[in-house]
Amino acid sequence: MRTAGSGGEREPEPMWQPDGWDVRVRLGVLTPHADVGPESELRAMAPADVGVHAARVPFGAMGARGAMDPTIALAPVRAFAEPPYVDDATELLAAAPVAAIAFAFTSSAYVIGARGEAAMLARLAGRAHGLPVVATCAATVEALHVLGVTRLCLVDPPWFDAELNGLGRAYYRGAGFDVPYAAPCGLPSGQGLIRPAALHDWVAPRVPDAAGAVVVGGNGFRAVGAVEALETTLGRPVLTANQVLLWAALRAAAAPTDGVTGYGRLFASR
Repeated sequence: MRTAGSGGEREPEPMWQPDGWDVRVRLGVLTPHADVGPESELRAMAPADVGVHAARVPFGAMGARGAMDPTIALAPVRAFAEPPYVDDATELLAAAPVAAIAFAFTSSAYVIGARGEAAMLARLAGRAHGLPVVATCAATVEALHVLGVTRLCLVDPPWFDAELNGLGRAYYRGAGFDVPYAAPCGLPSGQGLIRPAALHDWVAPRVPDAAGAVVVGGNGFRAVGAVEALETTLGRPVLTANQVLLWAALRAAAAPTDGVTGYGRLFASR
């Protein structure tokens, strides 16, 4: 309690501002070294009492300030999921007080397939000393099962070429889903060029009636801001890379998911 001033009045108590320390769970994120997309979207969606902490992993297809070619080659995509860089980053991140680690990269799973992705997750969990590690595409498969979806429309970033998008279609078909539509998004190729309204307007008319959900690939693809609008327009679930990754990481950390609002019906599912 403050002592009274010379006039007998008490000085006001100080106002303590939020400083990010009082969280109930902290999540670790593995992200390409020059990509701000995963952190931006995860922090936008996460409730105030969920901390998000990233470790950066070298990605050969990305230059300074996030510069990329109009389409990305498969070799650096595959290399991103291989030792040693992502393994070393995982071990360092696991030393922080995080409850789960999220692998924020879509395309490597397309290239190495579901078995390769599962082997990568097992390897990284070993380097994380027992912490759960989740990955985007495996999380998407789990989310589709939770939502009862068997057919999906797959939209990938403009910088995924037809071959990489075809590998994505094969990934989900291999997981038992029908994929009546799959294509790279026709918007300009560049992370900073994507806007939620333009993504909504490109995706909405292309979703076939047979698709029970829309899957938007690419953790560096600005997409979560359009989820609620797309679900309203289409009347079906919309899953994006960072959205499903947050959902899976919260579940892996034994934290509730229903505190995330405005980013799709997935977070309310049981």
